[in-house]
Amino acid sequence: MKPYQVKGIILTNAIELDFPSTVKIHPVVNVSRVHRYKDQVESQKKKRLALVIIEAKKEYEVEKILNKKKFREKDQYLV
Repeated sequence: MKPYQVKGIILTNAIELDFPSTVKIHPVVNVSRVHRYKDQVESQKKKRLALVIIEAKKEYEVEKILNKKKFREKDQYLV
């Protein structure tokens, strides 16, 4: 969503936004719905920079599959 300019203050809790002609919504919105664009960009950067480190699991090579069965619609193998 891109930022829109504030056209004017209607009431203490309502403002009018300057939407392009392609946007078909009412231009007067409650102040609680409006956020500073800069704050949103900073919060999105923080979300992108948060890294999740997952420890590698040990892997084993299967020599032989001895048996197979279905348990709760999933296959289980006896190796």
